[in-house]
Amino acid sequence: MSVTIFTMTHKKFQTPEDSVYLPLHVGRAGAEDYGYAGDNTGDNISEKNCYYGELTGVYWVWKNIRTTDYVGICHYRRYFCTEEGRIFNEKDYLSILKDYDIITSKKLKLNFSYFDGYASDYNIFDLVTTGEVIRQNYPDYYDAFERLVHGNGTYFGNMMVASKELYDEYAGWLFAIFAEVEKRIDPSGYDDYHKRVYGFISEFLLLVWVEVRGLKVYECKVGMTTEKYETKLMKERLADYFAQGNLGEAKEYFLSVLEKRPDVLMEASDITGELKLSMQVIAVCELEKDAYGESVLDRIREKYINGEAVQEKIFAELMHYFARLNEIVSDCRVKRLAEEDIQFLQKEKVSDIAIEASARLFLTDGKELAEVIACIKKYLI
Repeated sequence: MSVTIFTMTHKKFQTPEDSVYLPLHVGRAGAEDYGYAGDNTGDNISEKNCYYGELTGVYWVWKNIRTTDYVGICHYRRYFCTEEGRIFNEKDYLSILKDYDIITSKKLKLNFSYFDGYASDYNIFDLVTTGEVIRQNYPDYYDAFERLVHGNGTYFGNMMVASKELYDEYAGWLFAIFAEVEKRIDPSGYDDYHKRVYGFISEFLLLVWVEVRGLKVYECKVGMTTEKYETKLMKERLADYFAQGNLGEAKEYFLSVLEKRPDVLMEASDITGELKLSMQVIAVCELEKDAYGESVLDRIREKYINGEAVQEKIFAELMHYFARLNEIVSDCRVKRLAEEDIQFLQKEKVSDIAIEASARLFLTDGKELAEVIACIKKYLI
C-alpha cells in the first residue's frame, strides 16, 4: 500500500526529507516557477486560487492523481505529527489507516457558534448560500449542516489523509457544491484575505461530510515548522510599541490587523499564544494606567530602558508575566494556591485589575468568577 502526502505551497520552502511528502505549488498559473509540481496542469482550477486557496491543489489531486492508494493534504509549514511533535512518516499513516477511515486535524472548539464566528469576520451571505445549495442539491446533508453550523466545532487547514477512493468522493461532493455557490455569490470585490471564501467554508464542510458519512476519524495534532510571517511581523511591531510604552498605537495597530486578518488569533496561526497575551497586555495596562497612574508595562520598561535588545526583553517578560498569571488563575479553580504562586503575586505587585481580567478569560459563571477573584485578591499587597 502506498501513501502520497501533497504539501501545498505558494512559496519556496525547506521540503521534508521523507519521500512520502510531495510539494505541490498551488496557484501556479501565472506565478513564479519554484521547480515543484504545479496545480496548473491537466484538469485544473489553478486560476481560481485567489478564491479557493489550497483547494486548487485539492482539486488537482482529485482530477490528476491515480498512482497511490492513500492520498493526503498538508501545508508547507503545517504537518500531521505525534503529540511529541514528530512529523508522521509513511509507516505512521499506514498504521493509523488500518483502523480509521480518515485522518484530520483536531477539531477546533470555538467560544461561539461557527455561524456567529463566520458572521463576525466574513460575509454571512456566502455561508447561508452554501447551506441553501446543500439543502437543494444534497438534502441528506442539510440537517447536519444546520445543526453543526450552530455548534462550536470545525476542522481547520483543509488537511486530511484517506484512501484515494474516499478522497475522490469527498472532492466530488465539495466541488459540486461550490460550482453552484459560485453562480450565486460574488467575492471579487473582497480584499485578498476575504476572497478565499471557498477555502474558509470548506474547512467546516469537511466536518459535515465526515459526520453524515459516519466515518471513523483519527483527529491528529498539527505541528508548525515555521511561524506565519504575519504572526512574526505582528509580534515584532507590538514589541516595538511596548518598548516605547505606547499602548494606544499598539491597540490601534492590533485592531487594524485583526480586521483584515481575523485568523491571526486562531491556534493554527498564534501557535505560541503570544498574540492573545498581547491583547491582554494592552487591555490590562490601559486600565492600570487609568486607575493607578502606572502599569506592569511601566515597571518592566524601567528595568530595560537603557539596555540592549530592549524590545525583545520587554516583550518576553510581558509574555511570561501574563502567562504565569493565567496559569495561577486557572489553577486556583481546582486547587489552593501554592507558595510560589503567592510569591509571584506579591513580588510582581499584581493588581486586582490584572487578576479580574485574567479570570474573565476562563470563567463565565458569575459565582465562580467572584470566588476565584476573592481567593487570589487576599494575597495581593
